[in-house]
Amino acid sequence: MMRIPMAFALDAQLPPDPIFEPGIRRAPKRAVQLDEADIALALRNALRYVHPSLHKQLAPEFLNELMNHGRIYGYRFRPRGRLSGRPMHEYRGRCEAGKALQVMIDNNLDFAIALYPYELVTYGETGQVFQNWMQYRLTKRYLEELEEDQTLVLHSGHPLGIFPSSKTAPRVITTNGLMVGMFDNPETFARAAAIGVANYGQMTAGGWMYIGPQGIVHGTYNTLVIAGRLKLGIPVDGDLRGRLFVSSGLGGMSGAQGKAVEIAGAAGIIAEVDASRIETRRSQGWVSKVTSKPAEAFQWAAEAMAAKKGVAIAYHGNIVTLLAHAVENQIRIDLLSDQTSCHAVYEGGYCPVQLDFAERTEMLGKDKTRFRQLVDATLQQHFELIHKLVARGTYFFDYGNAFMKSVYDAGVKGICKNGQNEKEGFIWPSYVEDILGPELFDYGYGPFRWVCLSGDPADLDRTDAAAAETIRGLRPELRYQDLDNLRWVQEAKSYQLVVGTQARILYQDAEGRRRIARRFNAMVRAKEVGPIMLGRDHHDTGGTDSPYRETSNIKDGSNIMADMATHIFAGNAARGMTLCALHNGGGVGIGKSINGGFGLLLDGSEDVDRIIDSALPWDVMGGVARRAWAGNAHSIETSALYNEKSHGCITLPHLADPELLRSVMAGYRAT
Repeated sequence: MMRIPMAFALDAQLPPDPIFEPGIRRAPKRAVQLDEADIALALRNALRYVHPSLHKQLAPEFLNELMNHGRIYGYRFRPRGRLSGRPMHEYRGRCEAGKALQVMIDNNLDFAIALYPYELVTYGETGQVFQNWMQYRLTKRYLEELEEDQTLVLHSGHPLGIFPSSKTAPRVITTNGLMVGMFDNPETFARAAAIGVANYGQMTAGGWMYIGPQGIVHGTYNTLVIAGRLKLGIPVDGDLRGRLFVSSGLGGMSGAQGKAVEIAGAAGIIAEVDASRIETRRSQGWVSKVTSKPAEAFQWAAEAMAAKKGVAIAYHGNIVTLLAHAVENQIRIDLLSDQTSCHAVYEGGYCPVQLDFAERTEMLGKDKTRFRQLVDATLQQHFELIHKLVARGTYFFDYGNAFMKSVYDAGVKGICKNGQNEKEGFIWPSYVEDILGPELFDYGYGPFRWVCLSGDPADLDRTDAAAAETIRGLRPELRYQDLDNLRWVQEAKSYQLVVGTQARILYQDAEGRRRIARRFNAMVRAKEVGPIMLGRDHHDTGGTDSPYRETSNIKDGSNIMADMATHIFAGNAARGMTLCALHNGGGVGIGKSINGGFGLLLDGSEDVDRIIDSALPWDVMGGVARRAWAGNAHSIETSALYNEKSHGCITLPHLADPELLRSVMAGYRAT
């Protein structure tokens, strides 16, 4: 069997000058203070990827990129034109997994999907697939040569190399931005990224599993309808017709809000300062109306509410301006949130109300100190407006984007429960803490997804039908979550969710995922469909340790620990997932979470059946078990049922009587 050369590297021939197509969004300059030694180090690190004969020409070019963009992207190494996830058979490769993962990478960098395609940013303002285009090219070459008994290892986008393993081992193991604890902070990370040793993979960007805004739309829909049931008294079989939802952000993950609002039947107004993002969502059919006038936006919403119709309205402007209009004009908002990229609040993820988008971008590159001051002032104003609306009956929930932590960091101690610091949490709940955690994650329901690697829409239709049939037979009496999921997958095609590859998102629990995956693999084996890549968002039951988001409803104090995500990652690797990923930061920022994901190629083999049976239940139940030990009631129920029906055994807690604890503490205080 042919092996890759000992010195596998990029070609010694210099690619042509880069061409930047007009109308494609570009990332703002990444501001970071580097001294001369760091600048030289950044150049040395980037030049490692190219042949020494090219160093003399590329060194000044890379220096220019670093000075003008804050990073060395190696633009000339980007392939010309649009990248897209093509049908798998069109890619070169020695094994099916190598070709399948190339589909996933290119889909993440599609002009129709990526936020800043030329800077390799898929979503979340800073979430990159790789640090630079040299890494992209070298990784693609490795994947073309990868064989079934080898594993490609990546460190923050850098392909460390291919190593002998076994057919049952992962084909790719990747980590992004993992830092030693004492250095794990945004400032040190920014330097590490600038000198070319750290990548912010977000979640599914660096894990190559992003499927466009569809990847979050089912979760956003679930959040809205469950919030309506829990907070607005809407029955399980009802929807949000006649209700108003207001939020901000129409970028990567936040771009799902408009579609989710319309599916839920609500009137929604989503503020966005970047006109190009609004146009992207409008052209894709994810928002229906656009205005730059707050009064017009609320008038359109009122008309839709009166007609009991769902509508997604994009407001081109700052969310603070929109909320100020609502406060001044006594407009009732039922549900309120925010999806600006506050994990990168001072890197352009949050726009000061005093600036338009162009001014924001210019100031980011010229006066970072003043920009930070304006961001803090706007966050303080944003907080005050939400506070007033909540006092009038609005239900506000943080959408896990580090908004409340950013408000606290801006100097607003009043956002903390104890009025002093964030140790006891914030006065408003995270959407996971109040909604998705107890109602979905504690049962094991999470964002299961699949990609039909043939690129054939008919394959997606067949998998949708198979998933629906599987859900119907999942248990003797379906839970309301099952009924929600059944309706979702039956109607998914009508929502026109696909952007990029033929993919689907579907919240499911452990047994649901296992049965659907088994059914899909049998369909591949019978040649009813082509190969399929399974995955999930890292934002899941066990995928992420994040005290302000995914683990915000874990109340035993372990929400600050990263054991769960790390063990899920390791367990998935041990069980033979095709791709295993572990990242620092996620949607809340460096040092605030550890998150992991996976990819599993369904090739129809019996080996994959065995991986499905061991890995998919572990991936979910490892998280449910941790939640059960924390005392979460639904997780205890789910774990007890697992102990009855599976070959495994989860440790269950003996919960102390709250009255006993109060009595003991009263005696302690008395002494």
